[in-house]
Amino acid sequence: MNFELSEDHKVLIDSLVDFVKKEVKPLAILIDEKHEIPKSLIDQYSELGFMGTYIPEEYGGAGMDYFSYILTVEEISKACASSGVFIAAHTSLCCGPILTYGTEEQKKKWLPNLASGKKIGAFLQTEAGAGSDVASIETKYVEEDDCYVVNGAKIFISNGSFRGTGILIATKDKSLGHKGLSAFIIDLTSAGVEVIKNEVKMGIRGSVTTAFGLDGVRIPKENLLANEGDGFKIAMETLNAGRISVGAQALGIAGGALDLAIAYSKERKQFGKPIAAFQAVSMKLADMKVRVEQSKMLIYKASWLKENNKPYIMESAMAKLSASETATFVTKDAIQVHGGYGFICEYEVERMYRDAKITEIYEGTSEIQKIIIGKILLEL
Repeated sequence: MNFELSEDHKVLIDSLVDFVKKEVKPLAILIDEKHEIPKSLIDQYSELGFMGTYIPEEYGGAGMDYFSYILTVEEISKACASSGVFIAAHTSLCCGPILTYGTEEQKKKWLPNLASGKKIGAFLQTEAGAGSDVASIETKYVEEDDCYVVNGAKIFISNGSFRGTGILIATKDKSLGHKGLSAFIIDLTSAGVEVIKNEVKMGIRGSVTTAFGLDGVRIPKENLLANEGDGFKIAMETLNAGRISVGAQALGIAGGALDLAIAYSKERKQFGKPIAAFQAVSMKLADMKVRVEQSKMLIYKASWLKENNKPYIMESAMAKLSASETATFVTKDAIQVHGGYGFICEYEVERMYRDAKITEIYEGTSEIQKIIIGKILLEL
């Protein structure tokens, strides 16, 4: 068992740390306040290959391995969780399914624009009555001539406002449950695709979350992913992989908050000495560090399993569960270490606390992760 990072990964981390310090961190507060990531920063993410990290070069990607993608999401999320989920939703939830289930023609048509950032990816699954219960999806499609015609509505769609490329999950017949679901590649500029609203959220405010109406949207038959009826399988596999990237986002949030708490504890003086000298503070920092390292091992292991085509469903669920709960634990205590200043926006940890909570909810709540782990353990 080798815990040493490869030279390539070390070089990547060094370049990411430098980039995040110079380009991302100075904008993080503004991104939260303005509820958007500046186009100039998105352009940099694209130019540096972050929008297509593990997409093969033949499809316009950077051709790196999956672990490099996870490291990228983690490091960027240390400064800006909104940017972390922007990249993760684009990559895991849109590029991923096309790369895994797409035909060669679909990969050549859709992946280059996604990998270059010319199109931003989204995943259209969630509905008002269908969150964790995917089989309850009501958005319906019917076959008509050379198209599938879709009617329905989707909510909570990360990156939806960019109106780029989406993976749409819809049902042919709701009475069939999960067997009636199919997955389609959808151009979100298509006629009949309507942005209903962009949500105002507690955290990750720079990541725009959109509700869509779909009214008679015509999707060419060539945009069907895999076969009709494969939608549930595609959705579940997409979420299984996506949980590793959400875990990486949560790990980044926690790691960033821990770094700030350590630095502040060394600078802040009370009773004539830095508060880091007090056991109450040093023990709190120790607990935070242990949680971060535990989660890191689970995230990295799940990433390795996926990279090597080994079963990873339980490991991705454990990684996401651990890292998301670590993020809320660490950011809460980081505020405590900062005292009253932790409640002030200028000191960043309050934003990290708000950003952390969603990682316990999206792409499967903590409760859903425990159900997945339990079923696998009990072979249900």
